[in-house]
Amino acid sequence: MSVSDFAPVLIQVALAAGLAGTILLVSHLFGQRGSKGKIKNSPYECGIKSEGKTSTRFSVKFYITAMLFILFDIEVVFLIPWVLVYRDFLANSIPILGPILFFLAVLVIGLVYEIKKGALEWEK
Repeated sequence: MSVSDFAPVLIQVALAAGLAGTILLVSHLFGQRGSKGKIKNSPYECGIKSEGKTSTRFSVKFYITAMLFILFDIEVVFLIPWVLVYRDFLANSIPILGPILFFLAVLVIGLVYEIKKGALEWEK
């Protein structure tokens, strides 16, 4: 392996680092800075001062739904490499359909279980 094999990755890393540095520099140069501590240390968004309570309480159902979304989202991400190498496995006569169908069956069983338990119902 030579350096030219890694050139696209190195270019992407350099661009990401450059973009992050540029955003931090521009935010520092043009960001909200005042002489009063209250303005300087407060977060800002669109130049509008926040009114009322800054933190609100969320229902536990919100967090459960979010965790289930992340769980099933990560499981679906595991399907992407399988899709990309499926032809290679078929060409080499490697049985891959059984394990992936088992994985999908576990995923579907988990989803059915969550639906039966009512974890996806927002209001009861």
